[in-house]
Amino acid sequence: MLRNYLLIALRNLWKNKSFTAINITGLSVGMASAILILLWIQNEWSMDKFHEKDQRLFQVWNQTEGETYGWNSTPKILGPTLKQEFPDIQQICRMQNIYGALAIVGDNKLKVNGQFVDSTFLSMFSFPLVQGNPGTALRDPNNILLTESLARKLFGSTDVIGKIVQIHTGESKDQLTVSGLLKDLPNNSSLKFECLMPWSYMAKIGWDDNYWGNNSVDTYVELQPAASLAAVNKKIRDITRRHTQNKEPIDVFLYSFSSAWLYGNLQNGLPTGGRIEMVRLFAIIAGFILLIACINFMNLSTARSEKRAREVGIRKVVGARRGSLVAQFLGESILLSLGAGLIALLLVQLTLPAYNQLVGKKLFIPFGTPGFLLSALGFVLITGLVAGSYPAFYLSAFRPIRVLKGSFKQAGALITPRKILVITQFSFAIILIICTIIVRQQIRYAQERDAGYNKDNLVYVFGTADVEKHYALIIHELTNAGAITSASKTSSPLSDGWSNTWGIQWEGKRTDDRTVFERYCTDGNLVKTAGFHLVRGRDIDVQQYPTDSLACLLNEKAVAHMGFKDPIGKIVKDNNKDWVVVGVIKDFIIGSPYQTVTPMLIEGPKGWFNAVHFRLNEAKSTADCLAILKNVFEKYNPDFPFEYYFLNEDYAQKFRAEQQSATLAGLFAGLTILISCLGLFGLATYMAENRVKEIGVRKVLGASVLDITSLLSRDFLRLVVVALLIATPLAWWFMHQWLQDYRYRISISVWVFIGAGALSILIALLTVSYKSIRAAMANPALSLRSE
Repeated sequence: MLRNYLLIALRNLWKNKSFTAINITGLSVGMASAILILLWIQNEWSMDKFHEKDQRLFQVWNQTEGETYGWNSTPKILGPTLKQEFPDIQQICRMQNIYGALAIVGDNKLKVNGQFVDSTFLSMFSFPLVQGNPGTALRDPNNILLTESLARKLFGSTDVIGKIVQIHTGESKDQLTVSGLLKDLPNNSSLKFECLMPWSYMAKIGWDDNYWGNNSVDTYVELQPAASLAAVNKKIRDITRRHTQNKEPIDVFLYSFSSAWLYGNLQNGLPTGGRIEMVRLFAIIAGFILLIACINFMNLSTARSEKRAREVGIRKVVGARRGSLVAQFLGESILLSLGAGLIALLLVQLTLPAYNQLVGKKLFIPFGTPGFLLSALGFVLITGLVAGSYPAFYLSAFRPIRVLKGSFKQAGALITPRKILVITQFSFAIILIICTIIVRQQIRYAQERDAGYNKDNLVYVFGTADVEKHYALIIHELTNAGAITSASKTSSPLSDGWSNTWGIQWEGKRTDDRTVFERYCTDGNLVKTAGFHLVRGRDIDVQQYPTDSLACLLNEKAVAHMGFKDPIGKIVKDNNKDWVVVGVIKDFIIGSPYQTVTPMLIEGPKGWFNAVHFRLNEAKSTADCLAILKNVFEKYNPDFPFEYYFLNEDYAQKFRAEQQSATLAGLFAGLTILISCLGLFGLATYMAENRVKEIGVRKVLGASVLDITSLLSRDFLRLVVVALLIATPLAWWFMHQWLQDYRYRISISVWVFIGAGALSILIALLTVSYKSIRAAMANPALSLRSE
């Protein structure tokens, strides 16, 4: 019986090659799209869940007392204090990035992405050692752990235990012994590093401190097996306030480490969203794309029902039960789904490299895993059942007497589900088109926003001890060589603020004012170098004004918040220093270009510095200027390779996440339209074949090609118009909600919906017109010769 069903299914599929090709193409494209999205979702969902102690691992978060939002950078002293005071905490581990460290082995020099960690790191997190003792590998301050990839880059092999690596942090240079070899990190780890160094090494070089106001490290805790998270959070809440005599009004709480990736937006210590919103969105997109592909199969199968009605009637007359007919038709759809699934896997394998580059991941199809075959078969089976269920029950319901007497004809009511399915297809496609257009408009709107400084010909480098030591000579030589017109040391790149505070004091500040200020530092000459617009006063210039070592600048937002009518000469207190305001600059964007600018304090030469900005000489080519910079830096900073960064490229990265979403939405909108048009093309083909004699009669009676094309096309266009009417309010509501996350946002224009509607109608018209025009141009004698 099964063999008979299989043969019949293959014969039917082969007999109707064009419809089979349309169905397989639509299903394979839909399945491939869904698989690509599901691979991304699986990676996002599994992020950080591979740790054996996942249920007991928590990250320490801070929250300003009485405020809603929190952050996860903490003081270095907080972790040990938690471990000492609360028995419910079994272990703690702190992590801090090693910025710009250089690993040197012989002539091999590499910038490495490293972390300082406590000795408990390997016992808390599941990053296995290929070589070395996890219990002792991080105890000695002169040890270092390498990943397999970094070991190969430095030594050319993974046989590295006991070998020496010279680490140059920019301020210190030490010989460290490789005490462990780490397996390369899995793709679903949010922690990224190439090497680990003991926390005791950081203390040894003087980077450790016990200042409660310095939020600069990530702190993780492992709770005792019987500990209650709610009880622990209640106990630790006021630890910072107790140890600072309420000078730091901060509440402390623990939050699940593995949950933070997806649920990273917190209010009052509770998750309110995050990347999970994008995961849900693309899960819906994957489901709809697959559903649209299945709808094609349903529509084409039911549209061709009259051609299979006699087969159903004969089978019922000779005793076939409805259940066996349902099984036969489902078998056909599953067989077709199996073929489409194999093609889909091939498509996914071919497109994965480009897709990985687009989403910034290293996704792969896990062919060798035990669950892959089961998951793949389940995916194919479910797709086949969904695609074939409606046609199977629809076809098996035919009455044999009516069919065999030739009186069978589809009633108008039976067509209604098909129309609903076509409308569903195009509604979703139109929603994706509208969303893509609005996202791109929002990106362009933010890109056109005035950044507040001149990004062109502005580059920066990160500082080292040698750069600091020879800074005056470097600037002198670069200026004399005509490579730069100005320079300024800063606390961070202009494109990224590294410090903020609510502890700034000024005359007239309210006691309950906890407004967060962006804190920035410069040694002077920043207005000229960055191209800021000076609203009042002057730039910081310690050479002309020796007292400017404690001078500062404010942005317009800060002046407005402080309530200063004339801010020049006012005192602003921060970090136990009295800063004198000498100038006010126009607001500039240092954070998100989609949000409003925050108040900013720019402190003078007695601040702290990590970067140097250079305004390149526009009279020379960029390549010539950079070549001069390279020669000078190699002369005065020989241990480090010369690396520079363009501010305009950094600024462009601020739009990457939204551009990625827009590209993905546009891609899947295009695929949705393609799949929908395949179904529309199949239906148009069937309708043209079914009405061939009617078309012949109309042509004989004088109907033009345009008349017949309009006749065959208008029913489909009506469905697209209905889909547009349904999609428009849904898309408006969804994008209105999405735009609320941005303070700086567009207003949704009615032209977006008009444009999307016109595009959809045009695509549908082109799809059905091809078959309609061919049918209209056919010789009527061929269709009427049997009459």
